[in-house]
Amino acid sequence: MKTFLGIPLARPIESRTAYKSEPGHATTLQGGTGGGHLASEAAHDPTTIPTEPLRWGTSFPEAAQRALSNDQLRHNLGFATKTIRSKRAAVVAEAPDWEDLRDSGSQTKINVLASLPALLEQFERNFTARGGHVHWARDAQEANEIVTRLVKEQDTTEVVKVKSMATQEIGLNEYLAAQGIDAFETDLAELIVQLGDDLPSHILVPAIHRNRAEIKEIFERRMESLPEGMSDAPRELAMAAREHLRKKFLRAKVAISGANFGVAETGTLTVVESEGNGRMCATLPETLITVMGIEKIIPSFSDYEVFMQLLPRSSTGERMNPYTSMWTGVTPGDGPQNVHVILLDNGRTRALADDVGRAALKCIRCSACLNVCPVYERVGGHAYGSVYPGPIGAILTPQLTGTTGHSDPNGSLPFASSLCGACYEACPVKIDIPTLLVYLRNRVAEEDKAKHMPTAWGAAMSAATFVMSDSKRFAAASKGAGALRLMAGKKGYVQNIPLPIIKGWTQSRDLPSAPKETFREWWERTHPDAPQESPLSTDREDNA
Repeated sequence: MKTFLGIPLARPIESRTAYKSEPGHATTLQGGTGGGHLASEAAHDPTTIPTEPLRWGTSFPEAAQRALSNDQLRHNLGFATKTIRSKRAAVVAEAPDWEDLRDSGSQTKINVLASLPALLEQFERNFTARGGHVHWARDAQEANEIVTRLVKEQDTTEVVKVKSMATQEIGLNEYLAAQGIDAFETDLAELIVQLGDDLPSHILVPAIHRNRAEIKEIFERRMESLPEGMSDAPRELAMAAREHLRKKFLRAKVAISGANFGVAETGTLTVVESEGNGRMCATLPETLITVMGIEKIIPSFSDYEVFMQLLPRSSTGERMNPYTSMWTGVTPGDGPQNVHVILLDNGRTRALADDVGRAALKCIRCSACLNVCPVYERVGGHAYGSVYPGPIGAILTPQLTGTTGHSDPNGSLPFASSLCGACYEACPVKIDIPTLLVYLRNRVAEEDKAKHMPTAWGAAMSAATFVMSDSKRFAAASKGAGALRLMAGKKGYVQNIPLPIIKGWTQSRDLPSAPKETFREWWERTHPDAPQESPLSTDREDNA
């Protein structure tokens, strides 16, 4: 069987051995499965790296409840997201044609998804014509195997990396560690996450959940030859990281990157960044390996005109990004002479086959939706149990992995939203995230129905139907709800009801106390001469 792109269907996901970093050595074996803990809860404890980067093993409600109890985490997130939102709002306001840019970017991505097979083949022809090598990977296992083989061919056990969501998605660092290859992150935020034995919690700023004091403490524990008397001032921390990384760059034979865009018309790859570390990876080593999701293709070089305005403003709140690196195959005598790109499927054709769900593949990874999301701001990225957090992760992850109903941790992600619509308003390519969330919620519910097995939620809805379909039963239930007043006490709301379905509600919401007097009771008291029964019968035969 093949997908309609012609790529053989992915093999079943196999559990991989999890690894963690240790001081003095890049990685050592760490047994166990599942998703680790929130790093800020225990800064000195190593995080258990999940065996499946897109499914950490904990449902969103469980992880979110734990995150909400972490005051420091919420403070860090609140401060960081507010800062980014303010910067973005200022630079977006400067662009009088902002909505036109959004429309153009959205339509370009729609056209890409409609003709993706042809564009990918065009990109492959143009990239290979200029001396590059193209590899196709159906899933994470194949992508990791290809990277490992290419690294070993260069007779090295070290690689430098520039931040790449695709390599996080496939768990590349952990896979390489299992093969005896050390991967050193060079993006500052990714470096913080790696040295802290942590997990990323944001698409653009993976260490957004850390504050300066925590970063300083991580550097003191894990870096050699720190400047004497280093403070937690951002410049001093950045300079310490620069000194640490410079040694890695100068001896690296192989670099691994992601790609923001791949141009079908010319076979050009692009990395957009703020620090210059990506530029070092793309120029110094002899071998450059890029892992790119197949949806990152854009048709022509002129499309940069739109996306290079949308991406910096939406991601970092900058008019333009400090560093844009582009390469088209191999340039003799200049830069890497052994250039590869791995085109990654890993569930993308599954999403592409869904006429509604495919809209999630328009994402350009700017993270604007995370920075405006009230849910993300309070629980952070780890609660989503995937390397793709926030609103975009809530619609992208379930489609990449597939779900099996509410019992699947990823089946809870589409429900991780208040549907306020802020994400859609912020998205530079106009992904209608709220509509997709509702669509995926319905799909999860239909998956439960397809199992033909009774669920607690289904039983609760049946019970509610029975009560609400008869006025007398409903009146009796309304009077019984008065017991909530005793549970609410002086607070006026109930925080926890230890019953299966209601407990799930009150874990994430405060239930208001029942009024002292129901509407029916008020009507009977204030209108003693009026008919007390509804003139409409609740019996279905009478209403027929």
